[in-house]
Amino acid sequence: MRLVLPRLYVILDAALLTVPETECAQKLAGAGVRLLQYRNKSASSRELFLSSKRLASELAPQRITFVVNDRADVTSAVEAAGVHLGQDDLSVEAARRVIGTEKLVGVSTHNLEQFELAAATSADYIAVGPVFATSTKANPDPVVGIDFIRSVRVLTSKLIVAIGGITVARAAEVIRAGADSVAVASDILCAPDPGRRARQYMDLLEAANHAAAV
Repeated sequence: MRLVLPRLYVILDAALLTVPETECAQKLAGAGVRLLQYRNKSASSRELFLSSKRLASELAPQRITFVVNDRADVTSAVEAAGVHLGQDDLSVEAARRVIGTEKLVGVSTHNLEQFELAAATSADYIAVGPVFATSTKANPDPVVGIDFIRSVRVLTSKLIVAIGGITVARAAEVIRAGADSVAVASDILCAPDPGRRARQYMDLLEAANHAAAV
């Protein structure tokens, strides 16, 4: 049975939050978000563990898929649903040995070579980006653009998650180009009402999905 991801993949980036992680996560969950990744690049291992544990314990009963960024060990320790790996993290297969075969593993890619390598692994999904210019990373990789999504879509049956600079105005275009899901951080977390903005995305992506199916 093929894995299905929600069209909206929210990255709960601690660097962008003005309220506690759990408070923001609950607002997003209440708005209908079903997939959250926790990213905290500045936390110590202990801080990351404690924050991830709180999030996992609150989100799991709500059947929300909770993914930890970078750290397979923390993913396993807090019993999160999966881990998202960057190019400098453990390999997909090494992460599998830590978290097991039943949990999600995603991996970020930024060019064709990285994408092809990821497609040959047991990764459940491949993130591609930045699709557009992004301000959430200090040293972002070069923008790949919409056409890159179209070009790699034909190379794999794995799920593709588009990331980087995605806004409400651009989200449907990204799905039409072949992405299965869009990952969003700042455009939701920095909105006056993150829950309402998330709902805008979900309504828009549902409409785009319906139009594609007709």
